[in-house]
Amino acid sequence: MDNSKKIQPGAEITPAIVAQHGLTAAEFRRIRDLLNRAPNLTELGIFSVMWSEHCSYKSSRAHLKKLPVTSPKVLQGPGENAGVIDIGDGIAVAFKIESHNHPSFIEPRQGAATGVGGIMRDIFTMGARPIALMNSLRFGDLEERRTRFLLNGVVDGIASYGNCAGVPTVGGEIYFDSCYNGNILVNAFCLGLVKSDRIFRAGTGGVGNQILYVGSKTGRDGIHGASLLASAEFDETTEGKRPTVQVGDPFTEKLLIEACLELFAFDWVAGVQDMGAAGLTSSAFEMAHRAGTGVRMDLAKVPLREDGMVAYDILLSESQERMLFVIEPGHENEAAAILDKWGLNAAIIGEVIAEPCVRIQFDGREVVNLPVSAVVDGALELRRETKRPEYLDQVAHINLHELPDFSRGDTALKKLLACPNIASKEWVFEQYDHAVRLNTLVLPGSDAAVLRIKDTQKAVAISVDCNSRYCYLDPYEGAAIAVAEACRNVVCSGAQPIGLTNCLNFGNPEKPEIMWQFEQAVEGMADACRFFGIPVVSGNVSLYNETKGDAIYPTPTVAVVGIIENQKRVMTQGFKKSGDQIALIGFTMEELGGTEYLKIMFDRGEGKPPVLDRAREKQVQSFCGELIRKELIASAHDCSEGGLAVAVAESCFSYGGKTFGATLALESTLRNDTLLFGETQSRIIISFPEERADEIANMAAAFSANFSLIGKVGGTHFTVTVNEKEVIKQKISVLKKLWATSLGNYARQIT
Repeated sequence: MDNSKKIQPGAEITPAIVAQHGLTAAEFRRIRDLLNRAPNLTELGIFSVMWSEHCSYKSSRAHLKKLPVTSPKVLQGPGENAGVIDIGDGIAVAFKIESHNHPSFIEPRQGAATGVGGIMRDIFTMGARPIALMNSLRFGDLEERRTRFLLNGVVDGIASYGNCAGVPTVGGEIYFDSCYNGNILVNAFCLGLVKSDRIFRAGTGGVGNQILYVGSKTGRDGIHGASLLASAEFDETTEGKRPTVQVGDPFTEKLLIEACLELFAFDWVAGVQDMGAAGLTSSAFEMAHRAGTGVRMDLAKVPLREDGMVAYDILLSESQERMLFVIEPGHENEAAAILDKWGLNAAIIGEVIAEPCVRIQFDGREVVNLPVSAVVDGALELRRETKRPEYLDQVAHINLHELPDFSRGDTALKKLLACPNIASKEWVFEQYDHAVRLNTLVLPGSDAAVLRIKDTQKAVAISVDCNSRYCYLDPYEGAAIAVAEACRNVVCSGAQPIGLTNCLNFGNPEKPEIMWQFEQAVEGMADACRFFGIPVVSGNVSLYNETKGDAIYPTPTVAVVGIIENQKRVMTQGFKKSGDQIALIGFTMEELGGTEYLKIMFDRGEGKPPVLDRAREKQVQSFCGELIRKELIASAHDCSEGGLAVAVAESCFSYGGKTFGATLALESTLRNDTLLFGETQSRIIISFPEERADEIANMAAAFSANFSLIGKVGGTHFTVTVNEKEVIKQKISVLKKLWATSLGNYARQIT
């Protein structure tokens, strides 16, 4: 909604106008109390965006304090544009994941594209060059035409923006569930490299420093995107909110990256902030707040691309590809020369003042005079009511004796490999340029993306994870599993996890049941991070992911970053050689609750999710990591959705276009379906030359890790026997075709 077109600048502030800005009567009273006066319309707009859920974290702030945020390697934790972790050799990694959910549902291509642009700016604002993009996507039922339209639009938006900006998209995850029919999730991740002694932050430095506007001109796109689009659930008016979705220009973003990195070489740059959610308003207030100073600006000096824009429009616009720099006086011409070389708009629009206020002029008169602390810290920190949802009593248990086991699992295996949540995401990845800048060591499709750190022996591994069905059934355990699985995926690539960023996607926080889900998920994540020693250095909260009262499943997405000290020890999930032994690290329990098998075969989504034994998880990860460091194994692959049989099949498909068969010989007292398709945690499939079996078994004993030989690589079939009885035999070429083509076949049915 573009309120400036509906409300005249001098209009009286009525209760209806307050509500139209997404503020409650109590919040408006608090504004009056803080100011000792009523705000004018422009000031009301500022409070509207700055006190929105998206910008103020008023519902989540108290819970986020539970997350561990420090470690000896953390150079910058939460509170800045991105987290930064030292990786040695004078290098640090800056990374963050952030949502662009509501805009992407309304306008999928531009919503997803500008989400990518925004997360990149968060990274290079820290002084880091972006080297990798990833994403976590959630869509509704693929049988629905609308879902296929959204999928195509989002993937196209991500691809076009990242490809044009010259930053590789190296992986991610995609899930489909009907709970996302009315509210898709588009979470974008970016990682960059920065010298550990050249990190830039969003401060203003000393009084008299100049405020430099850099980048695209300001238009009316995105007005109230943060307050009225991202901080409210969808209803019948959703389709009319397209004007609040920003429009991106990746070519300008590329110029902005290069220009900003050139400016960062100079010590006269005192601070920098991306103009993201809430645009010029948030960047000005947040920079002043961090420095304990104030800002004076003249909006008449802001480069505009539309006629007739008023102060309200300029301050609340979320036009893309814009930055706010603070530079020391006397260096204006130097900055202008650099920006002119890159063809970017630039203008000095104000200065830093001692008074801790933001004072803004337009057309020769002061239109805003607000204390910084009132705007940034003044929002009520809400202690919303929590209540355990009643649905948990209906979905908490499932009686396995009610479900038929199978004597042959061929049909189940084929259906699982073809289902969109498990099938190859190649249709998506092939649209991304994942090799630009020539750093990508592991292509999309393995457990983790891996990129080299040039001029060193190091590499960085990244995994994005969350099983939202687990989180629906048990938010605490589901969030803890998300942390463990992301760490496990990074370990399977040969890396040591060093840090985490999260994107917490939930429904309407005004509902006690949703806040209970949120509280439980944060506690589960916090406890897991503390146990594994992983700091949470950045993140994002996305609430109100709900349409007409129907909320998404709780989806606390995590991205874990790990470091590989020697690029020669990078590991992938695909089998490498016929004749190699296949083994399982960990063991399988009688667990089917929340599995993809239950959903695909019986349309059942209930039951307790798998149990996460944290000590066993750490043991399994440590053992696998040591096997990789000692170069004893040829592949490592996490067991997750689809269970053991699916994990082994994926290893058959995943090595450089080659395909291997496999023969598994299992001994078990478990049900066949649980053994093959259960999703017990803390399990890794490895392969290795036969002559190393004894050495690996001895190491397993030293680590007290469960280790069992289960089969051999080779042949033209995927064959499984259980207690000497054949339960699966399929041509590997048939299975691979199902797995490789399923998602693309769905996605192309856009009519």
